[in-house]
Amino acid sequence: MNATLGGAPAPLFKRIALQGGYEALTMVRNGEQLILAIVLPLLALVGLTVTPLLDGLGGSRVDVAVPGILALCAMSTGFTGQGIATGFDRRYGVLRFLSTTPLGRTGLIAGKILAVLAVLALQVLVIGSVAAILGWQPNPAGLLPGLLLLVMGGAAFTALGLLVAGTVRPEATLAITNLLWILLGALGGIVIPAERLPGAAQHLVHFLPSGALGEALRDALVHGAVNAPAVLVLLLWTAVAGVAATRWFKWN
Repeated sequence: MNATLGGAPAPLFKRIALQGGYEALTMVRNGEQLILAIVLPLLALVGLTVTPLLDGLGGSRVDVAVPGILALCAMSTGFTGQGIATGFDRRYGVLRFLSTTPLGRTGLIAGKILAVLAVLALQVLVIGSVAAILGWQPNPAGLLPGLLLLVMGGAAFTALGLLVAGTVRPEATLAITNLLWILLGALGGIVIPAERLPGAAQHLVHFLPSGALGEALRDALVHGAVNAPAVLVLLLWTAVAGVAATRWFKWN
């Protein structure tokens, strides 16, 4: 989607904003995307709140559950949602077409990132509202770091989603992103803290973007602390996936 002013291309920022708004609306209007982005995280939140799985982790059930659910939202939107959408845009030639318009490849990527952040903001609003009803009381000192961590997590997972979408077939993208969403959601330290995972998984998940984001958000929103090693892991994943996506992304 592009805008023109008097026959000339609109400013780049406006083009990016329009593209980002279009992609965000497309994501929230898609029933499958909506289930992945909102319904499943809400079900997981309620399930963790009414079961004893998170008891004894330094906070109430809902206080410990919400950071992981927010991290799950970042993965759902940035990795699975954007990965699938980009994969099929690539298959049907949408990416190739848009990359030749005044929006350009850089503007297209920026628009996708903006769309992820917009949907993530909606997820935070919905999840936060329901969590508040359930009694969520985040540590005030961790609210700003928590928001910054969500942005970082969204960037990391978007880079990973674009890497998958730009290098394999759309059908494979669909399978890979959905499978990893299930595996990382259940065993990647994103919803269930590392100490509740079996065996070697307790140590491995700290090096995954899912585990790093989940642990960092729990430290911020429950304890008001900044987990520097987890932040470093997130930054490394973002950098590596971003460079790899830039290097190997196929536009057609």
